[in-house]
Amino acid sequence: MPTAHPVCRVSELTPGARKLIEIGGRSIGVFRLSDGRYFALRNRCPHRGAPLCEGRTMGLVTADKPYQLLRQREGEILRCPWHGWEFDVTTGRSVFMPEEVRVKSYPVDVQLSPETTVEKFNVTEAEGMVVLWTD
Repeated sequence: MPTAHPVCRVSELTPGARKLIEIGGRSIGVFRLSDGRYFALRNRCPHRGAPLCEGRTMGLVTADKPYQLLRQREGEILRCPWHGWEFDVTTGRSVFMPEEVRVKSYPVDVQLSPETTVEKFNVTEAEGMVVLWTD
């Protein structure tokens, strides 16, 4: 049965930001993309064990024709800080060999904080918590 691990308040993880946490001796990076979606990856590159989630996020460069480069999926590609291996933040799969090289990914969602109390009147916003799920 999956276990919930509260990470932080939603307001503490702004769009485009990440937070490194440790759960059960594993370092995990929790990402909030610019469109508001949340993802989590193990903070260990499969190549040489680098702290992957400390790397730079960027877009995916594609080309339909020579010399016509397109940047897509901005902020969804994570580059390893040691050797430049690139991984898809949304799946954990590598950009260069997605069927063979990957990083462990974890489901993340937003839930109401257990300490949040909601009044029946004059409530404008409920503060949520980012929650990471592990097996």
